[in-house]
Amino acid sequence: MFNKTIDQWLDEYGESHQHKTNKLIHWIAVPVIMWTVLALLWSVQFASMPYANLATVFVVFCLVFYLTLSWQLMLGMLVITSACLGIIQWHEAMFTVPIWQTALILFVVAWIFQFIGHEIEGKKPSFFKDVQFLLIGPAWLLSFIYQKIGISYSRHQVQH
Repeated sequence: MFNKTIDQWLDEYGESHQHKTNKLIHWIAVPVIMWTVLALLWSVQFASMPYANLATVFVVFCLVFYLTLSWQLMLGMLVITSACLGIIQWHEAMFTVPIWQTALILFVVAWIFQFIGHEIEGKKPSFFKDVQFLLIGPAWLLSFIYQKIGISYSRHQVQH
């Protein structure tokens, strides 16, 4: 699990994400998939307490993974996952449709688009090679945001 640097993960992920249409699809589908996975896991409650569910366990695991790669990206992913959990709670408060139903529909649609993007790209999704790439996708997008606003997330980056 800890055999690659964040730069190695992002570079390898980027190899199968060069086509502009595939990139655009990923900018939409990856956040949707991230939210839907958390929403589906949120539905698996351990107790009657609001945060005692599989989503919070998964978030802790993911944040530890990101922390081993880059504490800066981990902080960004903490903000993003917190927003996702907030949207899940908002959905539950505003709609009578169970969160898992909304999440399942969006999950399937987003993955269809992901596979369309990779068909356009002409390369298989990275997670076929290593399932950990499912966690790298959101960090890959966040790395572009960090680069745009000048936040260093790697020991190899030089601040300008």
